[in-house]
Amino acid sequence: MSNPIKAYLVGGGIGSLAAAAFMIRDGGIAGANITIFEAMPVAGGSLDGGGDADTGYTLRGGRMLTTDNYECTWDLFKSIPSLEHEGLSVYDETIAFNQMHQSHSQARLVDRNRFRVNVTSMGFSMQDRTELLALAEADEEALGNSAITDWLSPEFFDTKFWYMWATTFAFQPWHSAVEFKRYLHRFMMEFSRIETLAGVKRTVYNQYDSLVRPLQDWLQKQGVQVVHNCKVDDIAVMEEGGTLTATSLRCVRNGETETIAVGPHDLVFFQNGSMTDASSYGSMHSAPPKLDKRDSQGWALWEKLAVDRPQFGNPAAFNSSVSESWWESFTVTLKDPAFFNKMQQFSGNVAGTGGLVTFKDSNWLLSVVLAHQPHFAGQPEGVQVFWGYALHPDRIGDFVAKPMADCSGEEILRELCGHLNFDMAEVFAAANCIPCRMPYITSMFMPRFKSDRPLPVPPNSRNLAFVSQFVEVPEDVVFTVEYSVRAAQMAVYQLLDIKREVPPVSHHDQSLKVKFDAAVKAFK
Repeated sequence: MSNPIKAYLVGGGIGSLAAAAFMIRDGGIAGANITIFEAMPVAGGSLDGGGDADTGYTLRGGRMLTTDNYECTWDLFKSIPSLEHEGLSVYDETIAFNQMHQSHSQARLVDRNRFRVNVTSMGFSMQDRTELLALAEADEEALGNSAITDWLSPEFFDTKFWYMWATTFAFQPWHSAVEFKRYLHRFMMEFSRIETLAGVKRTVYNQYDSLVRPLQDWLQKQGVQVVHNCKVDDIAVMEEGGTLTATSLRCVRNGETETIAVGPHDLVFFQNGSMTDASSYGSMHSAPPKLDKRDSQGWALWEKLAVDRPQFGNPAAFNSSVSESWWESFTVTLKDPAFFNKMQQFSGNVAGTGGLVTFKDSNWLLSVVLAHQPHFAGQPEGVQVFWGYALHPDRIGDFVAKPMADCSGEEILRELCGHLNFDMAEVFAAANCIPCRMPYITSMFMPRFKSDRPLPVPPNSRNLAFVSQFVEVPEDVVFTVEYSVRAAQMAVYQLLDIKREVPPVSHHDQSLKVKFDAAVKAFK
């Protein structure tokens, strides 16, 4: 018998989609009693993939997965049927795909002379090792809201390890020491193989086609309603006897405002904050417009809810410094194999096996990745797509005399050709490069106190949960699909009092073998 509770989810990202699935699968709630409100015309949040071969494909980001971690993600996707392989789950098809296409990068770092850097050694001095160990072993309370640069000397940021770790996970030196420490522990297995990315797993297609579409398809078959182009601009919260209860939602759709009453036994899940908020696209001939939260109002609801409610977190810790939280990505659509052929010859990797190639000496700190093709469902034969990004788009290029932020797609390709010493006319004759500026893409890495993030279910909240990259989940790491899915699972299980255990974080960092391998790597 299904549970009569109704659930309303604000935001259609992976956190909300996962929460809906857990409510149906483990909480006995009927899909027809679940409504997801999404301001955009498409669900999936930051797990996106759009465009087509003619107008150009777009990906704001690329998600790496591992099967050694991501416990909650795989727990979910073992239950979601593949859209293409009858009888298989999304998990099954992902495992099969990665057995056929194993990552083993042979050109992880490239220097200013286009040499493939020997990355078997991490390039540490004794001081680097000592400082890194001190940070890794420091208590989170002691780390507080300090930055990575408060713990590591300037020389550390010129090590091969930093170039690989920083670009794999998108860290900047000024980011949170706590988050950096968590990554060192959560991904300690990757430390000893960071130069080959051997632990990295990929989805069959981009993250939207491979994760979001099958999950949304399953939810809609269960009766879940996804309401697009609908912005929730207020959640009324009643405080009574020290208990907080969400009582209604105010939605704006097609210019019309509607208030939805939340019953005494109903639940509300809110995706607070967004790392892809205020994203903007450029084109082959124009740079992306410079937007922020004032243009999108994407943070306004969390900011409103958090006033005088410290248990709802502090959004200002994350969204107050675009200059420290932004970078730029670009997606390139090709109808000529020349670039892929030359890149595969240069790197020694067939597309889909190499992972990131980072130009370590580039002013923009530029990286590109050639995924297995096709990278989009329905991508035509003869069309190829690759993705890249730069961690320092505010700096003047090495070959284009302007910051990446002011560059068109054509100018970004010219800069890339400069680093590879490729002939632009030869490899990019009919290319379409679409740049994307993301002002808050690493906002969840900003230095913060523990209290700046709400718990998935804040203290004394009877029916309101937070599911996003901006909640506090002990031991786990933000900027991963896993973090959103884990937050959703924790929130659903707590509010519905589900007795099944949330899959625990795997403590590979406590394995003697993993510790030994990491120590050996650190001393190479």
